[in-house]
Amino acid sequence: MCGACGSATTEPVPSQDELNQAYADWYRPPDGRFAGPGDQLLKLLRGMYARRLDRIAPAGPILDVGSGDGSLLRALADRGRVATGVERGGDQVLSLDLREISGRWAGIVFWHSLEHLRDAGAVLAHAAGLLVPDGVIVIAIPNPSSAQARLFGERWLALDPPRHLVHVPAAALLARLEDLGLRIERVSYVRGGQVMFGWLHGMVGSLPGRPDLYDALRRPPARQRSLSPALRMATVAAGIALAPLAIAMAAIEVAARRGGTTYVEARRV
Repeated sequence: MCGACGSATTEPVPSQDELNQAYADWYRPPDGRFAGPGDQLLKLLRGMYARRLDRIAPAGPILDVGSGDGSLLRALADRGRVATGVERGGDQVLSLDLREISGRWAGIVFWHSLEHLRDAGAVLAHAAGLLVPDGVIVIAIPNPSSAQARLFGERWLALDPPRHLVHVPAAALLARLEDLGLRIERVSYVRGGQVMFGWLHGMVGSLPGRPDLYDALRRPPARQRSLSPALRMATVAAGIALAPLAIAMAAIEVAARRGGTTYVEARRV
């Protein structure tokens, strides 16, 4: 951990083989990750986010780092934007280190992807240099200085070892962006998502047997381990029962500006 800024890296550092297993086919199956309407809801949210990105970025192409299933790319294309994605082993466009990318970009998005990178600081510096004048970088990232992170510790959802390699507090992220010559235009502790669910997952995981709510909400091919129907129903029921408390705690956390995720919009000046 950095004594000055509080940023930390996952130890021990996972090997490439460990990361390959962590991102195996189960992680994002082609038929979707979540049971019920979960995947459709995520696509709806990506469409809403594409509208905002189209408003705040100047004319020009958008680069989505960690493009996942391509929902944001498709939503941007629907708005007439040229959008390129970078993803591990992905077919969206490129599967390579962002530092190998050149060109000029109107917007660069790190939507819950920066924490997955081995050298996130250097990648962010390179990204800032790729922006056109008035271009924007948008970041959503877990906030290890949040109340939920402090309370749940190793059970905190957003630790997600071995996939999350860096853990950057909100203050450290904002300072880094300013050091790169970017102007912070918006900071939100709710827009980055996962705030209420971070509480809910931690609360359910604190029950006897340590049930995993995130796994229970995923489709069977997308689970890390097998789950009996009875245990799944009990886990989901516990989540429903604890949801009002999780909502209340998330609201308190956000009001205190210590939410479980940090969302930042920063512009090149």
